[in-house]
Amino acid sequence: LSMREGDQSKIDLLKQSQSLAEVLELAIQFEQAAAKFYRELIPKVSKSLRWLVESLADEEDEHAQRLDWMRYHPDLQAAIQHKITTPPTNTRFSDAIHTPELQEVVDDQALLQYALGREQLAMEQYGFLAAEIEAGKINDLFKWLAAEELEHKVELEKLYYEIVHHGGV
Repeated sequence: LSMREGDQSKIDLLKQSQSLAEVLELAIQFEQAAAKFYRELIPKVSKSLRWLVESLADEEDEHAQRLDWMRYHPDLQAAIQHKITTPPTNTRFSDAIHTPELQEVVDDQALLQYALGREQLAMEQYGFLAAEIEAGKINDLFKWLAAEELEHKVELEKLYYEIVHHGGV
């Protein structure tokens, strides 16, 4: 069997795309892992950061629920089968489902650095998806998620600045 000219570029394009259903599944796993990570972290961080970690866990749960709702919404079944370009952050996003093992006590600065990285990655992933997807409910969801992750990042950056430059929260 021989390939015609141009076939390889089509194969490459297919490798660089995935269905919205696959995107939603990965995003749900990412958000569930984040919520679990933050919940397990609550007793291991300083009391001054517990409110933040609890809030992040709750918000990541909400993100997973919204994504799950989208995945099973009857009006969206045809739309989520469409192929889109795989985000450039997809491999790192997928890898982030595996969270690190936690020590008994977690250094606040190290926690904030890790959380900032996760929020930045999620913001980039959702921002890319919002730019790739046509206007509608799915696009709205990814825009909202990107904005949520940006909000988390801004809050974490404020706390990080206070810890690093002012010696504590």
